[in-house]
Amino acid sequence: MNDKRGPTTGQLEFTFSRRALFIGGVQAAVGAVVATRMAYIAVAENEKYKLASESNRINLTLIPPRRGWFIDRIGKPIATNRADFRVDIIPDRLQNREQTLGTLTQLLDLKQEDLERIEKELKEAQGFQPVQVAAGLDYESFARVSVRLPDLPGVSPRQGFSRFYPSGAAVGHLLGYVGTVSAEEYRLDKNPLLITPGFKVGKQGLEKTMEMRLRGKPGAKRTEVTARGKIVRELSTRSDTPGKPVQLTIDIDLHNYAARRLGVESGSVVVIDCLTGDILALVSMPCFDPNSFSEGIGRLEWKMLNSDDRIPMLNKSLQGLYPPGSTLKPMAALAFQQQGIDPEEKVVCGGGYRLGNRVFKCLGRHGPMDMRSAIMKSCNTYFYSMANRVGYDAIAPVAKQLGLGQEFPLPFQSQRYGTVPDSAWKKKKYDQEWSRSDSLNAVIGQGYVIASPFQLAVMAARIASGRMLEPEILLKNRTAGKHLPFPEEHLQVARDGMDLVVNGAGTAVRSRLEIPGITMGGKTGTAQVRAIKGGQRGQGGARRFRDHGLFVCFAPVAQPRYAAAVVIEHGMGGARAAAPVAKDVLTFLYDREKAMASLEALEAGWGGGIDERMARQYAAFQAGQGVPAAERSEM
Repeated sequence: MNDKRGPTTGQLEFTFSRRALFIGGVQAAVGAVVATRMAYIAVAENEKYKLASESNRINLTLIPPRRGWFIDRIGKPIATNRADFRVDIIPDRLQNREQTLGTLTQLLDLKQEDLERIEKELKEAQGFQPVQVAAGLDYESFARVSVRLPDLPGVSPRQGFSRFYPSGAAVGHLLGYVGTVSAEEYRLDKNPLLITPGFKVGKQGLEKTMEMRLRGKPGAKRTEVTARGKIVRELSTRSDTPGKPVQLTIDIDLHNYAARRLGVESGSVVVIDCLTGDILALVSMPCFDPNSFSEGIGRLEWKMLNSDDRIPMLNKSLQGLYPPGSTLKPMAALAFQQQGIDPEEKVVCGGGYRLGNRVFKCLGRHGPMDMRSAIMKSCNTYFYSMANRVGYDAIAPVAKQLGLGQEFPLPFQSQRYGTVPDSAWKKKKYDQEWSRSDSLNAVIGQGYVIASPFQLAVMAARIASGRMLEPEILLKNRTAGKHLPFPEEHLQVARDGMDLVVNGAGTAVRSRLEIPGITMGGKTGTAQVRAIKGGQRGQGGARRFRDHGLFVCFAPVAQPRYAAAVVIEHGMGGARAAAPVAKDVLTFLYDREKAMASLEALEAGWGGGIDERMARQYAAFQAGQGVPAAERSEM
């Protein structure tokens, strides 16, 4: 019979004891491993995890430094900072783009143009690079966003400072503008300050070239935060160190006046101190408002600026190149005397000058002309005759000594230095020999000769002062430059001719100064935009084909203190368009009340000042782009 009895009690106890021993051993081993690991973490890696824990609890935020001011020669502000409420988005922290943007649209009344810009910048942004939603907010709008932060991950409202330009568009080309750091700029310099919300860098002009002086050093704020990033309390704050101010040679009142006086014209005004070479005004209009870039320029406004045929984004003072026309005749007079020509020698003007089978026309029949009267009447025939005698290779070096064809060491991103041609230049560029007709065209500022308004102002300042003045935009203690390599009597002949242009029977008598004891010397110029055919001239028709108007001048004639150059694009003549502007600008230096009265009368006819006209232009552009009237905004 089989034994069907189960295991005995002893067997069961033995089995249980083995199993308990095994499980206990495993548990003991696991416990030992855990204890060893805990001990390792507590001792060997204590500092690592302490720091990690601290970083989860403490948030360190950089405070963007306040940007250094630009001030004028007597300390008046040209670019400052103002308190600013702003809202940014940090792309890496953004969770629901559509929902977040929808909420922000309701809270901040964002327009479609704003949303399109934000979407575009979010696509281009990298990591923690902030994308501006809105700036210059009032406190109520700022508060509405702040109280909703738990529901808006990635949104960063901040109170700080933004760049402000009190003169607006008048200083756009002088200073440039600031903007947020691009992805490319951040790749080149991994400075965490660059991606701090609200921080902006110089993008153009002096704002860019003087960046490191203007930037300053960031502050920092330590705050205790929750896991969701909500601030619990502020622990400590280190203030920022503002950037250093930059003092310019500019007289901002004069500069602003010149910008306003250009009115609806496209052109440039440059004024230089004849005693030091200091640049007192450097104006190019039309221009952009740098405040728009500081606040975050919209797509439509950018499109308007780039589609304007007057090219408001071009600094015409430094980068615009024009045939200088007859403004070069005083310079040519110096070259003639250097070649031994007696300024009293006369040339009979019968209305033109024959060279071979071609007649180079003059603007009139002036009769006998000496050097001074030829400058006064702007007689082409006289200058044709003398240029044919001496050749342009003898004139070109004098032009260069007076600043033409020269790039000056100024802190601007770019200058265009034009062309002062001669036989060697033509051979190199075109592999052609210089001709006598080339000399005749060049001596009256046509043909291959081109120059910037800034160079023309330097030329006028050097003739007026008799010194090799070096223009400067950063205020320094300087003395006048060395004397030009011309006898004083040669310089005086050129000055006498320019005096007669305005105060004699010359081409700009209608623009003589109406200030007792102060006279202005100058020279008009008309620059052809296209070649003249038959009796056709650039004094009418489509704007793009009209002649440019130019004027160079200095005052007072007896003891020159100020020199200036004015260029009016398609102004149809220097006497008509440029000289009246120069008259008012120089009047402002001696009698502000009279100059302002003249300007206010003109602005009434133009439809207001610069800001008013730009606002209407932008509204009209928006309308042309189909923007509803309710959504149109002023610049």
